[in-house]
Amino acid sequence: MSKRIKIIVPIPMDEAGVANRAQQLSPAMVRDGYEPEFVAVSWGAALGDSYHDTLLMDWTVFQAGIKAEEEGYDAVCIDTVSDSGLYALRSRLSIPVFAPGQIAFHTAMTLGKKFSIITMWDEWFPLYEKTLTEYHLKDRCASVRSIKTRPDLSELLEGKEEVVFGKLKSEAMKAIEEDGADVIVLGSTTMHQSATFLAENLPVPLINPGLVMYKHCEMFLELGLTHSKKAFPSPEVPKDDEILASRP
Repeated sequence: MSKRIKIIVPIPMDEAGVANRAQQLSPAMVRDGYEPEFVAVSWGAALGDSYHDTLLMDWTVFQAGIKAEEEGYDAVCIDTVSDSGLYALRSRLSIPVFAPGQIAFHTAMTLGKKFSIITMWDEWFPLYEKTLTEYHLKDRCASVRSIKTRPDLSELLEGKEEVVFGKLKSEAMKAIEEDGADVIVLGSTTMHQSATFLAENLPVPLINPGLVMYKHCEMFLELGLTHSKKAFPSPEVPKDDEILASRP
């Protein structure tokens, strides 16, 4: 029987936008017997550019995931390096829940001593400050650099490759040469289209967070591992109906 994996997109968007996000998983990267399904939240944040949007992403990702176990999914993945709703969903669910920031940063530390995050614009910096603080990895992060370019979370980097890829490489090289990074982490799953180019043109490993997260998910399912309920205890009185009723 196939393993179903619900991958939650934290920004509301149409089918074309969701399809662009799903392209980060090529068919060759999905093992036989696994069915990743990208599903966007029904409402919420627009750009993740503020504490306002951070709260909305946490809440709407949580709403989109709390019924995943009942819906027959075997795992949940969160399609944002902000790791929105991760701990809340681990508390509510027994099936494994994964997020790309946590996995990408820790994977980087298996490959080097210091990593840098390369991202689209400065407005996303608070998202990394939050997760790096939670995971106690601030001293292992050499720097966070951006190309100061407003992201398009639906179309992603399509049509912008000639300009954006060069900017990303330039900032990554500065992180390596000036900041001491020996691994580079892409700061968003929406940047996956640049991963092959950067991996081929940088002198250090490049972490594509969405892909690394998904492959970890497959591995943990094969090993029969999920998060500790001692670390993430279930609520004694779940409020699923009230939580879902708050959607527009």
